[in-house]
Amino acid sequence: MPAALPPQDPTTVNEMVASVLTASRVLVAISARSLAAVEDTLTVPQFRMLVVLDTNGATSLSRLAEQLAVNPSTAMRMVDRLNAAGMVERTPDPEDRRVVRLVATEAGRRVVHAVTERRQAEITRIVAAMPPEHRSAMVRALQAFADAAGEVQVDPTAYTVAGLPGWT
Repeated sequence: MPAALPPQDPTTVNEMVASVLTASRVLVAISARSLAAVEDTLTVPQFRMLVVLDTNGATSLSRLAEQLAVNPSTAMRMVDRLNAAGMVERTPDPEDRRVVRLVATEAGRRVVHAVTERRQAEITRIVAAMPPEHRSAMVRALQAFADAAGEVQVDPTAYTVAGLPGWT
């Protein structure tokens, strides 16, 4: 059971929510542009599935559906489409051959990395436009936000976009 939260000022909560919603618009736009530039037939939910498989490795259909917060039948349809596109592979579980494991193929992983690198480049340009004194606070706040949502942090060394001049 989650710990009880201390009372919050409704105005402060509304300001935080509005800020996150506004930032999410920017991030969704970046996501849509980066996905369309790399793979124009892939939907955002299908891409999310590839990200989960790339991040977490092989998994069962039921676990994948749980991680995506969708019904197993919905996950199965997405897997079928991604399998037909050569981005997801079904393999037998080595410990129980009755269980099918789902894994992103090399092609699926390449899409995830290409899209993520495009996102990183665009986000880097936006962050560079921010006042430097706000950047550390933003990092801490976004890490806490992702942690609260249960999202695995992206490894900052995983992608190849060059840093900005003057950044350490």
